[in-house]
Amino acid sequence: PEAKELPFTHQILERLRRLPQVTIAQIQGYARGGGSEVALACDMRFASRGQAVLGQPEVPLGILPGAGGTVRLTRLLGRARAAEIIFGGDDFSADEAAEYGWINRALPPEALEPHVAKLAKRIASFPTQTLREAKKTLLSIADPEIERDLLTEQQAFDRLMSDPRSERVERM
Repeated sequence: PEAKELPFTHQILERLRRLPQVTIAQIQGYARGGGSEVALACDMRFASRGQAVLGQPEVPLGILPGAGGTVRLTRLLGRARAAEIIFGGDDFSADEAAEYGWINRALPPEALEPHVAKLAKRIASFPTQTLREAKKTLLSIADPEIERDLLTEQQAFDRLMSDPRSERVERM
């Protein structure tokens, strides 16, 4: 049977995405598969050059990104870039991810934490209600049908996981 409501993982990532607070992912290592999908649920993403590696390796393994990767990447990057990432299953450096718009900015490793801390402190100094309303407005414009699309993604994931003829590769 196909999913009729969002499963637990989607619910958790949707809670993260909808938090009234501004969320920032600071990526200093690998953010592939689920790690990338957690970062995608944040409002902003910053990564360290030469250390951060982003990817969605699921399709080569016979599945698809099942925690919002197809939905959030397509919304964030557009169909063609998302297709390259998802169908190709390759890894991307921080600089490549920044060029694509997957992350906000790639920074030298020593500058990443100070940059994110300064930005977070600046944002935290702004009026709380204004931040909440701004975030609510951004979310309503950027993701009006996200739950429907996440459910579509989940149903495809479930079909691949339950089909005995699926060509899933048992390696990661």
